[in-house]
Amino acid sequence: MTSIQRSATSSGSEGGDQQIDERKRKRMLSNRESARRSRMRKQKQLEDLTDEVSRLQGANKKLVENITAKEEACVETEAANSILRAQTMELTERLRFLNSILEIAEEVGGLSVEIPEIPDPLLKPWQIPHPTQPIMATANMFLR
Repeated sequence: MTSIQRSATSSGSEGGDQQIDERKRKRMLSNRESARRSRMRKQKQLEDLTDEVSRLQGANKKLVENITAKEEACVETEAANSILRAQTMELTERLRFLNSILEIAEEVGGLSVEIPEIPDPLLKPWQIPHPTQPIMATANMFLR
């Protein structure tokens, strides 16, 4: 009887071992699959980040080009502005000179001449007459 019990327990134990081996094999397969999915996720994340780096580098390059173009335009505008300021000062001086001639003519010749006030272009640049609206001399300016 004991030999029958032993063979029954050993065969039962072999079945249990097979069940344990089967569970172990399934767990190993499950772990392998999980590791494979994890590697795939990491690979996908790496590809996504690489794509984002490329996209951001392209956007950065465009921004740098845009900033460079704006800086160049600003330098050109400042240069043109400096020229316009110098011309404005020169024209203001000419106008002052011509007004002084008119004042002398008014004193000497007895002419009544309307002499416009000369705005200071550097103190109030927004009050300078617009170039499309020049100050025009009229014939009745010199009449008495």
